[in-house]
Amino acid sequence: MIFGLSVVFLLIALVTVAGALAAALLRNLVHCALSLTVTFAGLALMYLQLDAQFAGFAQILVYIGAVAILVVFAILLTRGAGTQMHQAYSSSWLLGLVIAAAVFALLAWAVMKSLPSAVATATPVVSVKSIGYALMGNYVLPLEIVAVLLTVALLGAVIVAMPDVRRKGGVQ
Repeated sequence: MIFGLSVVFLLIALVTVAGALAAALLRNLVHCALSLTVTFAGLALMYLQLDAQFAGFAQILVYIGAVAILVVFAILLTRGAGTQMHQAYSSSWLLGLVIAAAVFALLAWAVMKSLPSAVATATPVVSVKSIGYALMGNYVLPLEIVAVLLTVALLGAVIVAMPDVRRKGGVQ
């Protein structure tokens, strides 16, 4: 135990933060996407360690299995994996630094205000099994609508990313 935190939690947090920093700082877009995947995996492990099984498995299925793969496909279909040749820093970096400091201060204030108090609140018991029954019972229609919406969005992304063959071949 270090600062009241387990060694496993600290290792997972270190990997997650390293993945997030690599995703923000690397120049190759594919490497950034893969680093983002490591960050998603670290967050999933944190959820699972905190006994939030549904959030952990949803993080794995949705963010690692779908979002990260979609990001990699989008990069490879649209821009390629090459390094960008533009200026790394914008001219308004000072404004960005001020906004980042303000957001950090707000988040630090929120964390400090949300420290556990002496009064314990009762948490509802929700298991992965009960969520599964609810999704396949009362919420099956919204679940299917979301599935169709995501499929249409994926098809639209593929159509947008496809090269226009008519213009390149000279046929109008």
